[in-house]
Amino acid sequence: MISTKALPFNKYRVTFTLDRDDPPGPVSVVGCFNDWTPGSHRLRNRTGGLRSTTVVVPAGSTVSFRYLAADGTWSDDPDVADRDEDGNAVITV
Repeated sequence: MISTKALPFNKYRVTFTLDRDDPPGPVSVVGCFNDWTPGSHRLRNRTGGLRSTTVVVPAGSTVSFRYLAADGTWSDDPDVADRDEDGNAVITV
């Protein structure tokens, strides 16, 4: 699940949320906002059986991303239908 919130100074907060155990083990979100660097934005456990992480991007940004599990397995956000030319999930804020 992806949620966005407008912030002051023409920025948006984008929160990436997954169920705590799907996929199992540590998971990070990698994308254009962190130069596709694994581990930069690791999802942390939250209440209610969820885990999430947040990034801040300029308003009007197109954000492409995927999830990467510790075992090297890539996955997509099931709630995001749009894809870029490489097959990565895409949202625009």
